Amino acid sequence: MSALIHHPPSIINKYLAAKIDERFGTGEATYFFPTLPTDIDSLTQTFPNSNGLFAVYDRMFRMRRGPFPHIKCEQVLYYFYATGNSVMLPQEQMVHIQQYVSDLLDSGDESAQDINKWARENSVLWSNESKPVFFHHFKIYQLEEVRDIIDFGTARTYAGNKMIIDYDWHKAD
Repeated sequence: MSALIHHPPSIINKYLAAKIDERFGTGEATYFFPTLPTDIDSLTQTFPNSNGLFAVYDRMFRMRRGPFPHIKCEQVLYYFYATGNSVMLPQEQMVHIQQYVSDLLDSGDESAQDINKWARENSVLWSNESKPVFFHHFKIYQLEEVRDIIDFGTARTYAGNKMIIDYDWHKAD
């Protein structure tokens, strides 16, 4: 049995999956996978009944910005993929997803308040993966090198996007 840890990406992933599925899904899940030696082709075949969207993420620790040691500064890097299983064209789906994630998580303290509220109300969805955390601030970035990183031919996807979400948090227990 593994011990629970403070893992903010678990909460962010569940939040994004719930919000994306609520807005764009047909009741089918959006999947989030940690960065591993992942065979994207296998993932697209493993979940053929998904809503056509999945994400691979990587947690990145950052240097603390201030002298207070309890507020942690981190980023999570997402590679979103669309496979064409949606009612939207994959390119259109990626534009909508990119904008929606930006709308959700690029409002600084307001985004943090929204995800904290959602986490309290939906703790059953993530509590088996992570201990509670309290988010302070969110920012979102997109890198220009997306086309160079995602190989659509081998990934059996039709569109992809790379986003970085910057956030501050502290342990809530």
